[in-house]
Order: sequence, then C-alpha cells, then structure tokens
Amino acid sequence: MTKFIGFPLTAMRMSVIILGLIFAATQLYTTPVFAVGASSSSTPKKKCKKGYVWSKKKCVKKTSELLADDDLYWQARAYIEDGKYDMALDLLQRIKNQNQPRVLNFIGFTHRRLGHNDIALGYYKKVLAMNPDHRGANEYLGELYVKEGKLDLAKKQLAKLDKICSSGCKEFDDLKVAINTYEAGGGFKGFSKGTGFSITGN
Repeated sequence: MTKFIGFPLTAMRMSVIILGLIFAATQLYTTPVFAVGASSSSTPKKKCKKGYVWSKKKCVKKTSELLADDDLYWQARAYIEDGKYDMALDLLQRIKNQNQPRVLNFIGFTHRRLGHNDIALGYYKKVLAMNPDHRGANEYLGELYVKEGKLDLAKKQLAKLDKICSSGCKEFDDLKVAINTYEAGGGFKGFSKGTGFSITGN
C-alpha cells in the first residue's frame, strides 16, 4: 500500500489530499494582493472626465451631495499623481471634513507645487499642530525649506523624521534625497532636477 508522510494512503485519503491541494491552489490565485501600505479603496479604478469624480460604480459630478469625502480625497490623489494640481486642489477644498491631517497635508502639497509656498507652509503647520509626528507633513515641510534654500531648517526636519522613523521610512529617504540633490546641484536649479516632491503618507 502506498504511504503518504508515513501513513497508509487509502483511496479516500488520496481524495481528501487532492481536494485540499486544489483548494489551496485556488486560494493562491484568486486572493487579491496589494502592495505594502496600499488600500483596495484608494486610487479610483477608473478616471473620470474633468468635473466628475469616481464613486462606487460610476462617475458623479464633483458638486454632487452623494460624494463621500473619501471619493473626493482619492480622486484628488489621482490628479496629484497626474500633475493636475489645480484640479486636485479644487476637490480637496470640497471635502466636508477639512479637519483631517491627510486632507490638510495634501492641500499644502498642491499649493507648494503651484508655487504658493506661504500658503503651503500654513497647512503643514496645521497638520503638525494636530500630529507632530505626521511623517508626510514633516517631509513636505522639509522639502519646502529645501525649495527656499533653507537647508538648516530642512535638515532639522530630516533629523525629526529620523527619530519618528526608528526603523527607516520613505519620507526620511525622500527628504534626504531632496537635500542631497540640492547640495550637489548648487542651488534650486539642481534640486528641481532631482527626485524630491514625491507623494507619500496620508
């Protein structure tokens, strides 16, 4: 009689083993896999034309009362990733609950990318007043300082992120690259060709 891991292998046991292997294979190939830190409800699965936001299963007018804050937030994130900062800012400002660090942080981010540095600074400070350890706001504030040539302040933000991210984090790495790129390039022109201004955090 054939044995399986030391046990006699009857026809019934063989059937159970085969069924178990089939089930395991089915789970392996059908279970969705997301990147670390990703969310299945994050970036919209379909892009809508200007003036519309993806909500559940269709594009809805951005002025619709049916839109949830999350719909507006994630559509704004998609616009940011596409470099459409004016459109992103419009949606972020339509979010009903403005008292969210993730919302204020990206309002600051879009203002900075649009060249409104003073406004961006105010939003980053609002986020850090709510949560001094907010990694995204600490990174973006540091990048704003780099953009303005205030490397001493940028390095203070880097040191703060080093303490917050005891095991390392993308925010620390990105700000470090921004500072190094600025210093290597001899000014803002050098930095502008670097890899700063990444989209991180919530």
